Amino acid sequence: MRVLLLCCKGFETMELSPFVDVMGWARDDFGHDVEVDLCGFAPAVASTFGVSVAMDALVDGARPEDYDALAVPGGFEEYGFYEEAYDERALGLIRAFDAARKPVASICVGALPLGKSGILAGRRATTYHLGDGSRQRQLASFGAQVVNEPVVVDGNVVTSWCPQTAPFVAFELLAMLTSREAAHEVMRAMGFSHDG
Repeated sequence: MRVLLLCCKGFETMELSPFVDVMGWARDDFGHDVEVDLCGFAPAVASTFGVSVAMDALVDGARPEDYDALAVPGGFEEYGFYEEAYDERALGLIRAFDAARKPVASICVGALPLGKSGILAGRRATTYHLGDGSRQRQLASFGAQVVNEPVVVDGNVVTSWCPQTAPFVAFELLAMLTSREAAHEVMRAMGFSHDG
């Protein structure tokens, strides 16, 4: 299984790293066939707080048919996140994964490009819920049914409301790609508890 991790300029490292770490634990410690490819608009992408991360693939060359899932960490507007997250090439990738019914997982405002792409219209979803609520109103303007829960799953789409939820979104994606039992096994090994 291969996950394409879409890294837009100004992404939050706390929202990127759980996908890499959870899938890495699943692969290296438990033998699950999961790989993560970081994908951006440039060979290296700067995070919100200036950490430059090398990409494995470029958006222009990424082929959804080569991957089993898409993950979209959020980021800060002040660091240019929406310039790339709302780029038609990113939105096209999101639409292609959803059209193929492949898992699409986002964290925090990573849900907003999902909304802008049109895939959340009429679906349950959430995004950043603190502050003045403007991000949730923005998500609703894209036609999403905004739910005030930390992690929301609607079919093949996972959304969440803030950076704190990042590991749980990664575990949910792992469950979609392998099994709920496999995700719980990795969760326990990493020191997280679960409900079931």
